[in-house]
Amino acid sequence: MTDDTSDSAVRVEPVPGEPAATAAAGGDRLLLVADYHAGYEAGLRSGRGVDVPSRAPDRRERLLALLERTNPDRLVVLGDLMHSIGDPGSAERGELEVLFESFPSTLSVTVVKGNHDGEIETWLVDGSEHGDGPGEVTVVPGDGIAIDGLGVCHGHTWPAREVLESDVVCLGHEHPCVRLEDEVGGSRVERAWLRGRADPVAFRDHDRYGDGVVPLWLEDDARSQPRLVVLPAFNDLVGGTWVNLSDQSFLAPFLPGALADGEAYLLDGTRLGPYDAI
Repeated sequence: MTDDTSDSAVRVEPVPGEPAATAAAGGDRLLLVADYHAGYEAGLRSGRGVDVPSRAPDRRERLLALLERTNPDRLVVLGDLMHSIGDPGSAERGELEVLFESFPSTLSVTVVKGNHDGEIETWLVDGSEHGDGPGEVTVVPGDGIAIDGLGVCHGHTWPAREVLESDVVCLGHEHPCVRLEDEVGGSRVERAWLRGRADPVAFRDHDRYGDGVVPLWLEDDARSQPRLVVLPAFNDLVGGTWVNLSDQSFLAPFLPGALADGEAYLLDGTRLGPYDAI
């Protein structure tokens, strides 16, 4: 599954077998991940009384292996880097501090704030300040930013205009999954990618895009709509929206309406076809 357009150099390429993608934008090679949810196990213990051993080391090693495998200039986290909605607990903050100290100093990090990220910008600092971890660390609002034709946002709120003016829009928040059944009634749930055109009808009447600030493609159907790419959650414990079940509600306020001709893909690249017909 590769997202590109005939008139754009923007390419979003999933890393085979992984809930991550690479992209070339702004002169940099990017690694995109979404919904890391550091401290998730601590949240289960405090919120639900469920005692689950921490998988923080596994998450860290998987992400570090991806960085080594893809060699990006910048890591872009599409929201929910941490799990607690308010101030992080000691286990959660400790997990992120160890993670960031493990990053190479040549790596820049951009964190798009998700609905779980609280005031993360007040304590997530550049490694350059203390000699450990990545160089530049920036935290941007959840409605996202555009990086040379690539729009990135979290998905819990309506995207910024500049995001919708991009050629490709990548988001998280949804944790898309599909439930697959076999001939004898067995079933399993797999994380999935969603991909499709952005449907202008879903955005055109929203107040945010009125009063003369509407992206041009919303005004003219002949203009090329951006492609939407919904990333699977990096954290494999968090569950998500089973997109092929009719009784499941989507989390993003603009989904599923904004996803025209939406198709689902497994992490290994298997094309499942229209997500609502699986």
